Amino acid sequence: MRILKSFGVAFAALSVSTSAFALEKVSFGTNWVAQAEHGGYYQAVADGTYEACGLEVEIKPGGPQANNRILLPVGKIDFLMGGNMLQAFSAVEQGIPTTVVAAHFQKEPQVLLTHPDAGHDTWESLKDINLLIGKGGLNSYYQWMIAEFGFSADQVRPYTYNSAPFLADKDLGQQGYITSEPFAIEKEGGFKPNIFLIADYGYDSYGTTVETRTELIENKPEVVKCFVDGSALGWVNFLYGDNAKALELIKKDNPGMSDEQLAFSIEKMKEYGIVDSGDSLTMGIGAMTDERNKSFFDKMVEAGVVSADVDVSKAYTLEFVNAGVGVDLKKKLAGN
Repeated sequence: MRILKSFGVAFAALSVSTSAFALEKVSFGTNWVAQAEHGGYYQAVADGTYEACGLEVEIKPGGPQANNRILLPVGKIDFLMGGNMLQAFSAVEQGIPTTVVAAHFQKEPQVLLTHPDAGHDTWESLKDINLLIGKGGLNSYYQWMIAEFGFSADQVRPYTYNSAPFLADKDLGQQGYITSEPFAIEKEGGFKPNIFLIADYGYDSYGTTVETRTELIENKPEVVKCFVDGSALGWVNFLYGDNAKALELIKKDNPGMSDEQLAFSIEKMKEYGIVDSGDSLTMGIGAMTDERNKSFFDKMVEAGVVSADVDVSKAYTLEFVNAGVGVDLKKKLAGN
């Protein structure tokens, strides 16, 4: 391997160099406006974790008027917050020279929601009702639901990212994200919806990936290592330590974000193990494995979402993860 294996050694070496040389400036494009789901990165900026290993990181929020994904391969940004692994598989298929270097969500945060006390309290019962699903969901995870569980395309109704139809009809289900739509429904509808996290039913893609250009991996692996390790530590501190400064930065970039929404999102990420569960508990936040990526790829091929000809091994690298970064810090913060 051409990078330093020990995070402690790498961090120390880069910290020494930082005192003698200017910080390397890099940019990180997120996939939406600033929110708690970006907290680890804001934390690493706020508490100086990136700087400690030599990077000056500028976070460039996404949003309805921004498309950070197209900026990565042309060098306008250096790192990109991806969604799930389907985007990485697509990049391989299209010959785009980008690679996933970490996955900071162990679970895809996509959920399906139903009304409580309406007889739709089990995963199996969802096959008996109409579901509000967006076009992206219909072409991805819903195809897996059809192939794996026998759901029907006839059940699908267009989701316009407005919960009003769901709130008005107890026999409708709706898509959402664990950190967002349940909060809005509680506020607007006055009830807590049933939550079905599709990751818990076998949709085993990683989420919130970090992608970079292949040439950056080849030419500046120490920069990639610093960003990946710094982000892992940022997530540990954000979830288990003092995250007040990170929350202030998030609200600075997104003034419309409320403290109540931020608290709800953090609570749900922890409750459902979105960031820290499974392999990350021992291998560090951002962990990935070949077996897990192959499992998801095979499911997507079976569902007709991805071509079997895609070389899944080119979509990601394990070179910068699985070294246990942040595991001891979490124990210290948790007091055990």
